[in-house]
Amino acid sequence: MPKRKDIRKVLVIGSGPIVIGQAAEFDYAGTQACLALREEGYEVVLVNSNPATIMTDTHIADKVYMEPLTLEYVAKIIRYERPDAIVPGLGGQTGLNLAVQLAKKGILAECQVEILGTSFESIERAEDRELFKELCQSLGEPVLPSEVATTTDEAAEIARKIGYPVVLRPAFTLGGTGGGFADDEAQLREMMRNALFLSPVHQVLIEKSIKGYKEIEYEVIRDSNDTAIAICNMENIDPVGVHTGDSIVVAPSQTLTNREYQMLRDSALKIIRELKIEGGCNVQFALDPLSFEYYLIEVNPRVSRSSALASKASGYPIARVSAKIAVGLTLDEIRIANTPASFEPTLDYVVTKIARFPFDKFSDASNVLGTQMKATGEVMAVGRTVEESLLKAVRSLETGVCHIHHRKFDGWTTDRLLEYIRTGTDDRLYAIAQLIRSGIDLVLIYNNTKIDMFFLEKFKNIVEFENVVRANPRDAETLRDAKRMGFSDKYIGQLWGLSEQEMFRLREEHGIFPVYKMIDTCASEFASYVPYFYSTYEEENESVVSDKEKIVVLGSGPIRIGQGVEFDYSTVHAIWSIREAGYEAIIVNNNPETVSTDYTTSDKLYFEPLTVEDVMNVIRLERPKAIVVSLGGQTAINLAEPLAALGVPIIGTDCEAIRNAEDRGCFEKIMEELGIPQPEAEAVTDIEAGVRAAARIGYPVLVRPSYVLGGRAMQIVSNEERLRHYLQTAVEVNTDQPVLVDRYIMGKELEVDAICDG
Repeated sequence: MPKRKDIRKVLVIGSGPIVIGQAAEFDYAGTQACLALREEGYEVVLVNSNPATIMTDTHIADKVYMEPLTLEYVAKIIRYERPDAIVPGLGGQTGLNLAVQLAKKGILAECQVEILGTSFESIERAEDRELFKELCQSLGEPVLPSEVATTTDEAAEIARKIGYPVVLRPAFTLGGTGGGFADDEAQLREMMRNALFLSPVHQVLIEKSIKGYKEIEYEVIRDSNDTAIAICNMENIDPVGVHTGDSIVVAPSQTLTNREYQMLRDSALKIIRELKIEGGCNVQFALDPLSFEYYLIEVNPRVSRSSALASKASGYPIARVSAKIAVGLTLDEIRIANTPASFEPTLDYVVTKIARFPFDKFSDASNVLGTQMKATGEVMAVGRTVEESLLKAVRSLETGVCHIHHRKFDGWTTDRLLEYIRTGTDDRLYAIAQLIRSGIDLVLIYNNTKIDMFFLEKFKNIVEFENVVRANPRDAETLRDAKRMGFSDKYIGQLWGLSEQEMFRLREEHGIFPVYKMIDTCASEFASYVPYFYSTYEEENESVVSDKEKIVVLGSGPIRIGQGVEFDYSTVHAIWSIREAGYEAIIVNNNPETVSTDYTTSDKLYFEPLTVEDVMNVIRLERPKAIVVSLGGQTAINLAEPLAALGVPIIGTDCEAIRNAEDRGCFEKIMEELGIPQPEAEAVTDIEAGVRAAARIGYPVLVRPSYVLGGRAMQIVSNEERLRHYLQTAVEVNTDQPVLVDRYIMGKELEVDAICDG
């Protein structure tokens, strides 16, 4: 079916501010939708209130309204702009809920605005817990025993009938907000108050708990012709009970038998067809690890949070294709690289996603994970094996860890570790690795975590190989094998007593470098060149190096508090400018949620950890004219010095300028030379010096480390006792990382943004 000629102007609703559970994935989806619609010749009007995203840039839509995402404001815009149609499924839950409101209040009918893609009836059937249950029962699809409660007493009655433990799921909320597990009536009553308050319709689903089942997701897509395909299936390493946004996820699934894979795929396709969804859809299953019994957990009748991961994992742009389906095109008419969009992707590699949590900022917050999402962002890594992919993801996180080893657990007893791994936490992986190091039987770990034995075996492979590496210092064959398994230079260096630079030189000496493989959606079954790569230690390199002058831009890694999508915005702008100036633009980044990691943004995309080692490998292959580090936030800035030391040319703000601004001592000198007053301050490198400095300056003092972003670990301290506590716990004070002790000044705070051409 050709695209619609009867519509000219389309309204896209964005996802508003970034919140936990609804981050840059919807910024990516909305941006893709706007670009896809403009590509097909439609005028696009965008409403969004988030200034940090590339989506609200004038390049993306024909008109951008920076307005609150409320019924009142969007209704005014619709009455003024008179769009022919609206695309509701690409702005996350915010966009979807707003579109439903506009329809119910009659504004869409009044202004004759048509809904594109999935109809409201379908959305209602997927989102409303009761209707969804009826739908599944009519199809013979198994759903968990559950009932909707509108009061606390009703909930208690239902729970008695179903039997504890139960799980609470408030209707029409995002990221599991307000939900959780209740083991008895007291817990249930406590949780119900909050759950009823948070659900806009004051409904809470009380459902049988299936903690310990495997959690499997399918990303599926369907067009108006009823062609439906499964784009990607994903398996959570953590069993049901940890929100999929917080769980470590692998794609494609690793532990399903062919029968299980096909059974769940058929179910997902049956559901999307019955719901008559037009566009992308996400279906979540719980699978009993000991039988073929499964349950449908939920269906997202829109591009979901997982769609960004599935898109980047498979190279199949779900939001772009969904937008084109919405304007009448069918899957066989839409092209991706050189295959039609109706071709089901195949993956000949393993993708691992690990979430990034804010517990470094909120050290007092509970790091126990449940059905409510706590992660602020995520990283994705690609490798040929689970081990390689997992280790690359771990070192992409930027939490000071470069391997599945965490210093926190070094002195812990076995009993304490076994108790700790019973519940999901942000660092359970490292505790499990520590138990394997102490020789604990995997069955015991399985009984405590219900993490599939397959994954525990993979963790064990890594841990056992640590001993091989330790026993063979500087051995070229051992080094090659360790690199193949995904070990980082930094960790091997720690075992061998070598620095990262020395490790790089050692690999250079033996010619041990990765090759780059392509992510091309079709496992190289067809000849196609998609400029989207990941590194692995094999023979054949698929990344073709051109003769053009190249500039590499370092991205900003996972989203965390203080480093959000603003740096993705600046990365994308840098790429546009570099391409305009006639250079080949290359991005290195590892965040699957963002526009910068869409392979159509740059000339080449390397999906790699942002570490000295991984960036140097790319630079060694591409030999760029220079790299840009000043636009990827603190992540890229922190790589500037070590890269410069290895001879990498840095353009724009260089190492010296960065040091002058970031190193408190250097900055003070410049202020003195310029005669600009600043609070009395002293940079200290040990605890006693800090105490002396504070006594001289006078309390209260402001303490803060160098080279951090978003005020991390910055505190106002009022006495010596609190200062000692801060210097011992909050930061590592040493000669490389001085802490600044400032006089605290009450006053107004002002900022100036300036630009200089050098």
